[in-house]
Amino acid sequence: MKGNYKTLKFYPHLVDLIKSGEKTTTWRLFDDKNLLTKDRIALINSASLIEFANAEIDSVDEVLLKNINKNHFEGHETFLSKEEMIETYKRYYGEEVNEDSVVKVIKFSILEWLA
Repeated sequence: MKGNYKTLKFYPHLVDLIKSGEKTTTWRLFDDKNLLTKDRIALINSASLIEFANAEIDSVDEVLLKNINKNHFEGHETFLSKEEMIETYKRYYGEEVNEDSVVKVIKFSILEWLA
């Protein structure tokens, strides 16, 4: 990893969606990295810990989970229901996730593929 890249980890099934071009948006709760527009990010497979791409953040939008709308799903995987969405993020982040949790909706563009 070169320069001042922040890192984002993705589960393997999401890595595949990023590589296919279907996934260009990620949602992050409890952002401890202060992710901002124009930040350079290293994308990492969370299972192998292998960096598979470098990207740049195109936009960041903060919204409550309960206020997620169809625009936030552009370039993001979908859920069957709001309940499934909240349960998914509870698995990722813990039981404190609820509909009033703040989500950073992060749109990114790939700069280079590494793996």
